Amino acid sequence: MQHIEQLSELRTIRQEWASAGETVAFVPTMGNLHEGHLRLVDHAHQLADRVVVSIFVNPMQFSANEDLDKYPRTLAADCEALRARGADLIFTPTASMIYPNGLEQQTYVEVPGIGDILCGASRPGHFRGVATIVCKLFNMVQPEYAVFGKKDYQQLMVIRLMTQDLSLPVEIHGVETERAADGLALSSRNGYLSAGERSQATQIYQVMQWIAQGLKAGSEPSALEHEGQRMLAEAGFTPDYLSIRRQADLQIPETSDQALVILVAAYLGKTRLIDNLEVSRAP
Repeated sequence: MQHIEQLSELRTIRQEWASAGETVAFVPTMGNLHEGHLRLVDHAHQLADRVVVSIFVNPMQFSANEDLDKYPRTLAADCEALRARGADLIFTPTASMIYPNGLEQQTYVEVPGIGDILCGASRPGHFRGVATIVCKLFNMVQPEYAVFGKKDYQQLMVIRLMTQDLSLPVEIHGVETERAADGLALSSRNGYLSAGERSQATQIYQVMQWIAQGLKAGSEPSALEHEGQRMLAEAGFTPDYLSIRRQADLQIPETSDQALVILVAAYLGKTRLIDNLEVSRAP
């Protein structure tokens, strides 16, 4: 496994692989890797000859009141985990390399509509930062495939649409959310939870499962949303949103829509957790 920081090195290696006819699958991360990230690496191995993983804590997707400085950085452990999982190359660029003129002078990519709702409404500018860094990394790594987790459901959809709109030659793959035995979605931010909060956090998945059963039984989505938010608040959360949307475009579903997704963002103490659950209801 190679570990590089310079774009010039990356391009040299990428050209060598291309000359040998080898394909590349890419997994962009912000580090502090857990089993969910490593499952993305496993999936990437199924797609291509070579697997590249980037680790970069992207300042553009954090707002002024968010946890950029506190975001956990565990590079040595991350590299060891990726080596054990058979990654071919780790790319760890610096912020000055990614944004040489600073964030204020950086050309950016914005995905309107889908990037402005849900988490986009709660975190203005977040998806601009996500789309910009992913587009830049795609241009640097030049992968045939890129792999993302479905836990960040809206992010995955933003990236799919950006890739399509900009005619980028990258095939996007989404991988199912990796969960702990009690149902909590694995997340780097779980490390911020106290022991008591960690036990409470499982309520998100339980509420989503209850809503899914209600949808399958024919209950009205708006009533389920209202009750789900009440249940989260009763369990000690401060809900940001709980919304039932169409899987295809995250719009509010019509009565005839069958492929739905339950999306939740809620604070537990100071930690903002997100999760989702896809569900198909009868016509």
